[in-house]
Amino acid sequence: MDIYKIKKEEYSVQLNTINKKYNTISFFRLIAIVLFLVSIYYYLKTSATIYVASAILFFVSFIVLMRIHSKLQFKKQVTQALFAINKDEITYLEREKIPFENGIEFNDFQHPYAYDLDIFGEHSLFQNVNRTATFIGKKTLATKLLKISSNEEIIQNHEAIKELTEKLDWRQEFLAFAKVSNDSQSNYQTLLKWSLFNSAPLSKFTVFISYFLPVIFLLNIIGYIVTSNVTFASILSYLFVINLVVLGVFTKRIQLEVANSSNIDKTIGQYSLLLKKIEEEAFTSQKLISLQQKLTFKKENASVHFKQLSSLFSNMDTIGNLITAILFNGTFLFNLHVFKSLVQWKTDHAEALEDWLEIIGEFEMLNSLANLSYNNPDFVYPTLNTNFEIDFTDLSHPLLNQTTRIGNDVRFYPQSFMILTGSNMSGKSTFLRSLGINMVLTGMGSVVCAKQANVHPLPVLVSMRLSDSLSDSESYFFAEIKRLKQIMDQLEKQPAFVLLDEILRGTNSDDKRNGTIEVVKKVIAQKAIGAIATHDIEVCLTTNDYPDLLTNKCFEVEIINNDLHFDYKLRDGICKNRSATFLMKKMGVI
Repeated sequence: MDIYKIKKEEYSVQLNTINKKYNTISFFRLIAIVLFLVSIYYYLKTSATIYVASAILFFVSFIVLMRIHSKLQFKKQVTQALFAINKDEITYLEREKIPFENGIEFNDFQHPYAYDLDIFGEHSLFQNVNRTATFIGKKTLATKLLKISSNEEIIQNHEAIKELTEKLDWRQEFLAFAKVSNDSQSNYQTLLKWSLFNSAPLSKFTVFISYFLPVIFLLNIIGYIVTSNVTFASILSYLFVINLVVLGVFTKRIQLEVANSSNIDKTIGQYSLLLKKIEEEAFTSQKLISLQQKLTFKKENASVHFKQLSSLFSNMDTIGNLITAILFNGTFLFNLHVFKSLVQWKTDHAEALEDWLEIIGEFEMLNSLANLSYNNPDFVYPTLNTNFEIDFTDLSHPLLNQTTRIGNDVRFYPQSFMILTGSNMSGKSTFLRSLGINMVLTGMGSVVCAKQANVHPLPVLVSMRLSDSLSDSESYFFAEIKRLKQIMDQLEKQPAFVLLDEILRGTNSDDKRNGTIEVVKKVIAQKAIGAIATHDIEVCLTTNDYPDLLTNKCFEVEIINNDLHFDYKLRDGICKNRSATFLMKKMGVI
């Protein structure tokens, strides 16, 4: 946390310096435009040449100051973003709040584990890990959290994340550029929709006219300046109207081309800066180098192509201003030329555009996982196996307070299944979620909350926390049956890691017990690995029939000084405590 506090102070000092420069430039810019207007006034009054020269000087000064002002404004925005990034990390690590987007829009109640393991939403895994600022970054991170990667990709992610973990400054600058972009789902989809929109190129005749008419207009201007012949002025007026008529013929096509793209040029410009940030960095890991190499297209870097596109959209915005549109198009058919360039850009680059955006998303996802690794140096990268072995040492839930969380050693061998008992509050559900979350992290190539891990990455199937679906007229019980059916169907296709917590709560005790036992038998018959939590001791007796496949584990509670004491340590055997009876007696219920 100290590094974040140091960087926060550094950026605070930088921000103060930039603000002073910014305000100074703003003042001189105002002075320059005032002096320009004063010079014009005195020239009109006296016709003295010196005032023309001073007007030109002050106008040039104004333009230069505008450029400096624009650069300072961008630098200010980036520095503000860097300050906020470090402030947010401090707030997060001090556990005041989680100042990051929670990804609730990606939640899927039908997914095998997204809802049960709190992957999205308030205080979710996504919210804790998320360090993205573009829509494609959020989408990529969400997608990776919902599926298992191949062992090869996991290993490549390990190498990439290790490298990025050490690049703190680079990661933060990348995130700052992404924040400044003010990207949104709307901007992202508008750009993709534009790239897929079928735009026919202009005919050869139209291209000829687009150059011929402006050239004739320019020649008439020169003729008028040189000769002061009013005929040239008359021709200019006709040409001005003709140009506007020509543009009017194509206005509908132009509007369709840039529909809903207002101010998208700024977002595209930031995409360009993000790509440039990737292109200019020296990477050593195979995955990062591979992603970097994909940004070279037709002998130019993707950032250059995106910068061109940003300029074209920016230029096209002039059509939204009536006065500017009339002036620029009546003289040089400006928007027709921009339209032609946009269509040509799309023809040349559209095939690669989505790939470039996905690379930005991939880097944001990897940066998020690198940040998780950086903030938790005690987490480890799991070694991988293909022998259906899962072995964690000191496993815990990565979102719990590191000063108070309790770790446990747990091992699953091929086809082994754990029956877990313990009273409420003893730690069963947290333990199951710890298993599930760390399996999800393993499957995407992240570090895990353990001191050692040797894992066969498997699909994760969970039935832990379902809810009534009133809109579907579906009871909790029926929703649970459907989830169990989903799990069984998946197990028929391939082995998986299964977590079940107190299933069949919507029926009587005998039916629940018998149903639970049958589910356990079916799960182990399908060669699943995992655990089921239950309060029913008779379910635990199933281990007598399958001693090589089933094991009993428990969380116990002790009564110390007339109070319950939970140590949250996993033990062998069946739970023997009677905490419910003790609590009811203590509180006067019985």
